[in-house]
Amino acid sequence: MIRRFSLVLAGALMSATAMSVIYSSVAPAEAANEATYKELVIFGEVLERVRAQYVTPPTDEQLIENAINGMLSSLDPHSSFMNAQDADDTRTQIKGEFGGLGIQVTMENELVKVIAPMDDTPAAKAGVLAGDFISEIDGQPVRGLKLEEAVEKMRGPVNTPIKLTLIREGADKPIELTIVRDIIAVEAVKSRVENDVGYLRVISFAEKTYDDLEAAITKIKKDVPADKLRGYVLDLRLNPGGLLDQAINVSDAFLERGEVVSTRGRTPDETRRFSASAGDLTDGKPVIVLVNGGSASASEIVAGALQDLRRATVVGTRSFGKGSVQTIIPMGDVGALRLTTALYYTPSGKSIQGTGITPDITVEQPLPPELLGKLESTGESSLRGHIQGQSETEDGSGSSAYVPPEAKDDLQLQYALELLRGEKTDEAFPPNPEKAVSFK
Repeated sequence: MIRRFSLVLAGALMSATAMSVIYSSVAPAEAANEATYKELVIFGEVLERVRAQYVTPPTDEQLIENAINGMLSSLDPHSSFMNAQDADDTRTQIKGEFGGLGIQVTMENELVKVIAPMDDTPAAKAGVLAGDFISEIDGQPVRGLKLEEAVEKMRGPVNTPIKLTLIREGADKPIELTIVRDIIAVEAVKSRVENDVGYLRVISFAEKTYDDLEAAITKIKKDVPADKLRGYVLDLRLNPGGLLDQAINVSDAFLERGEVVSTRGRTPDETRRFSASAGDLTDGKPVIVLVNGGSASASEIVAGALQDLRRATVVGTRSFGKGSVQTIIPMGDVGALRLTTALYYTPSGKSIQGTGITPDITVEQPLPPELLGKLESTGESSLRGHIQGQSETEDGSGSSAYVPPEAKDDLQLQYALELLRGEKTDEAFPPNPEKAVSFK
């Protein structure tokens, strides 16, 4: 059964590796006591002093927003205030589509460089090529802009035109293109067939993730006869998280029964449990889940559920370790409040907050020489002010978050393929469903 909840995110810091598990709700606030009002009077006095005497006049909006964020960031790294623009960006990420051109870009030498145009998008149809440099957007120079500012300029309402000036290697002069924006659907799941194994990479948990996963599995089953299909690799590496209902649905796609996850708030009556329904999309084929330090929250829910219920073997390195739930509370036209309101627990009753998912089989992925000393392992436990997990130790959470661009260099993927083909053996594979660990 496909669940569709209100807005709930499961992930880590956007700048680090993730989004968050989020509920959208409005809860009654407790009345403030007299001492609280006295503190608010002090806050008001400080605000007025800053407005009147600070060396450069700040805006009231800036002062209030920063004060709110200061209060929230003192709670934990994932609670924050989103202004109207930030809230709109979050909705766009969750929806998985936006009005734009359909190009993947980066910043190089102060210009926007096209990594690749997406197939069948306005950019591809207009002739934008990988390697092109965008020097002007609607006649305005790109130099001096941050990447996110340039991206924001290129996004916009569907059916509106935008003019790009491109610098292309081999062209004797800049190329000017006028492109009409269209709906760009962000791919939530990438899939392919590795000879006799179905490969499923879940990029994020957006509104369409389960639908994309179902379509991918259907295609793999069509391309490879059942008697030839060895199983599936579910790649959750570098997955920043997303919607809780999508994490539950993705887990359910591989399960026939059992609790997937529970969330527990401040009081016992806030506990919620979510269970799988009958219907394994893979027809019981073996599954190996890949995780690393870039697997956070929603992806950890999936890995934890399939591991505890002994449906899949988890291969890779320790995951990020974000086990908290953020509720997004709309604040009218000014934005929204992202507030940590609960922790989530795997079927065995374990919180992975600050610990992460420990793989059944640890396979390290070496860094290429050019990244040695430049890519640090990060995890929830290393974030300043994070909520202490009930099982957190000095070992903490997280690991390297590197995945080679070429499958032949991907030791974790190759190990999974060899397990599925019987070329490698390990006592953790295949897992025994009779030894499923479920806490009630």
